[in-house]
Amino acid sequence: MYFTIPTLLTWARIVAIPLVVGVFFLPGIAADTQDVIATVLFVIFALTDWADGYLARKLNQTSAFGAFLDPVADKFLVSACLLALLHLGRVHVFVALIVIGREIAISALREWMATVGARSSVAVHMLGKLKTFTQMVAIPFLLFNGTLFGLIDTAQWGTVLVWISAVLTVWSMFYYLRSARADLMRRDT
Repeated sequence: MYFTIPTLLTWARIVAIPLVVGVFFLPGIAADTQDVIATVLFVIFALTDWADGYLARKLNQTSAFGAFLDPVADKFLVSACLLALLHLGRVHVFVALIVIGREIAISALREWMATVGARSSVAVHMLGKLKTFTQMVAIPFLLFNGTLFGLIDTAQWGTVLVWISAVLTVWSMFYYLRSARADLMRRDT
């Protein structure tokens, strides 16, 4: 199940990382053009997150490997874009540290809980999904960095949304830590 259609879409998100980030380092391209290209690429590849899950269920091609790779691809794409945005001065260093640090911590927690047979206590929760959704909206706004439809200041909205996602990131981290702790305490009694 390494090369099903859903898994190939997930691999595409990983392959997209140097494309989305690399746009900002191509010589001879105007900054506004780089912003548009990076935004379009990010949106296309972010949509594969929805498409791969939908197709995996629809085509009955769900797999343990796909379940592993999907969140890894999301985390790589978000982290790489945050680092590019940090380099461009469009996101605060604390936002990048919070988001990337949380992803490392929760991934490690999930791995550890799996080794003690308690993986389900840190299963994906709606709060984590809301965090991811907010990030997936904030990042293209910050990549675009202009006025959309003559009305929406994407830099301003992106900044607000990325800080909201940072708050949701911390909130979801504490939720997962509390759930893991409660599960471990039940096991010890």
